[in-house]
Amino acid sequence: MSERVEQNAVLQSFIDKWLAVQPQQRIALVFVDGQRYPGHIALAALEQELLGAAYGIREPQVAVAKLNWWAEELAGAAASGGRHPLTQVLFDDERAHAIASELWLAPVLAAMAQLEEGTAADFSAQLAAATQLHGALAALETTWWYGVEASIERATRVATLNHLLYALLRLEQDAERDRLPLPMARLARHGLSRTQLREPGAARQQAVKAQLDDLLVSWRDSATLTGPLSVFRALESGHGSHLARRAARAGDALATLQAGQPRSGFATTLQAWQGARAWRRQLARTT
Repeated sequence: MSERVEQNAVLQSFIDKWLAVQPQQRIALVFVDGQRYPGHIALAALEQELLGAAYGIREPQVAVAKLNWWAEELAGAAASGGRHPLTQVLFDDERAHAIASELWLAPVLAAMAQLEEGTAADFSAQLAAATQLHGALAALETTWWYGVEASIERATRVATLNHLLYALLRLEQDAERDRLPLPMARLARHGLSRTQLREPGAARQQAVKAQLDDLLVSWRDSATLTGPLSVFRALESGHGSHLARRAARAGDALATLQAGQPRSGFATTLQAWQGARAWRRQLARTT
């Protein structure tokens, strides 16, 4: 009994890490029953673990070691049932065994491939580069929620846009990294150095707003793409696009991004409910 309690506590710790990054998802959990759909929640927490390794570890060799561990774990989980608490929950579900091993490994391989990437030349190149990892995560998630026949186009785009928005929010902290949140063409156009990225100023404000404008255009275009979104992805996208619009209109766009917006309340609940309704309708059409 005590061992089971300890295992549940460990599992919950990984879910809490995901919710610490996306606290608005606590509202989504009202509509996604963790008892009935434990794998849906475990997959979201797994995504956060992989993103933490890809972006949150400053030493590349440490990141590679952690991602290699995940590659071995996911490659062998179908046969072994997994060693990690999240993997164990996932591969206890028949969905996991119906998903090709290539889909499980793709996010890890993409994460390792992007570790050495520098700053993108322009916004289009930045979007394409980020799509490798976030598209792989979106493909895995969409297949888990909706099956192999579901289109991943829209999920891929909004997953990538949410990442680029979060990267922009961290502009000051990541000003010394090889891969900057603003593409080279934007930095050159506004005459921004790395030092200037850490300090408020007219040039930085203009560059951040220009980046937000490109993100918002792409967000609007995503509505024309095919494919369903998970409840969690739908809420993340609604939250992100709304924050981007607020920041684009603000006198200090970066400060508005960093301040964020309420993670609860009627608007968040409505978005979660709408995402859950779309999920159930999609399932009804495919069953």
